[in-house]
Amino acid sequence: MQCGVYSSHERGFALLLPLLILFHMKRSKLSKTTRICARGAFTLVEMLIVIALITVVGGISFYQMAGLFEGAKVDTEKTKVKSLSNALTLYSAKMGSYPSTEEGLNGLVSAPSDGADRWGGPYVQEDALKDSWGKNYQYRFPGTHNPKSYDLWTLGPDGKDGTEDDIGNWTTKK
Repeated sequence: MQCGVYSSHERGFALLLPLLILFHMKRSKLSKTTRICARGAFTLVEMLIVIALITVVGGISFYQMAGLFEGAKVDTEKTKVKSLSNALTLYSAKMGSYPSTEEGLNGLVSAPSDGADRWGGPYVQEDALKDSWGKNYQYRFPGTHNPKSYDLWTLGPDGKDGTEDDIGNWTTKK
């Protein structure tokens, strides 16, 4: 470990250590009888300090963990886009073409009015058509990014179309 680089546990202990030393010094000046009684319980001030430190450390940890959860959602969405792409490929193999833009991804859940005998679905459950942020997946056939195929994407964490955080079948091929 390098000098000056501490883990979160070590930082928490480093904050708590001076307080513990201070209370120990305060108690060591008391009489032997008082020290025996004082060891049996914590004072209200000590408990409040410990609760405050736990709250601060917990808040910092929670803030750092929130970033990890968002990254996990992005990774999940990349996988879900690939999964929906596989379902669209199966649909195309059965129906001879991808669903139109108007049909959208609902063609994976319910049979179209024409060609219902060839449909062979459902290919996904209806709740699979929403991303991790509760928005519907976007679909276009023929695609802008994939002119010979389709575009399938989620609006990403910001919920806005055309931004850098959009996750689509053209971004998951990397």
